[in-house]
Amino acid sequence: MLHYRPKLNTFELLTLSFDNAQYFVDAPKKLREQGFPSQKLHLLRDDSGALRPGVLTALMGASGASKTTLLDVPSGRKTGGYIEMDIMVEGHPKVQQTYARVSGFCEQTDVYSLLLTLWELVMFSAWLRLPKDIPSDKRSGFVAEVLQMIELDEIKDAIVSVTSVSGLSVEQRKWLFMDEPTSDLNARAATIVM
Repeated sequence: MLHYRPKLNTFELLTLSFDNAQYFVDAPKKLREQGFPSQKLHLLRDDSGALRPGVLTALMGASGASKTTLLDVPSGRKTGGYIEMDIMVEGHPKVQQTYARVSGFCEQTDVYSLLLTLWELVMFSAWLRLPKDIPSDKRSGFVAEVLQMIELDEIKDAIVSVTSVSGLSVEQRKWLFMDEPTSDLNARAATIVM
């Protein structure tokens, strides 16, 4: 997880951990009519984990096993349902308002403007996430640092969506958007991403 500390003008890598995750949603009416014994579906049960800086963490399981739900709940992306869990950032209780301002979430599907360059896409994200008082030159420095960190700085002027012209390859797009990064890739391409 990347965390921005304004006074240090740099990114600091922090650990996100969660313990005893419970997540419920209301059981659909149709399911209850068929005799489902509970009013709620228990989607996450006693799950715990940690996302550590510099460590690639793979969440693996069958389709429908709630992998995305397990990512969505600790990150604060689920707004419905019932959540019971302890979430910590560097050992301190997570404050969602602060967390949302200093973190990014890459969804399973690529969602971006078709005509942006990679630099513009990451810069747009920086304008949305960083505090308003950060000067443009510092913002540009952060964008450059992120692109260098994910090893895409050499193609920063490529249009993201136009693979055949000057855009990112399928593998590079997966590199940038990390939910299910190896889906639909052959073994060689999956190895490159990982």
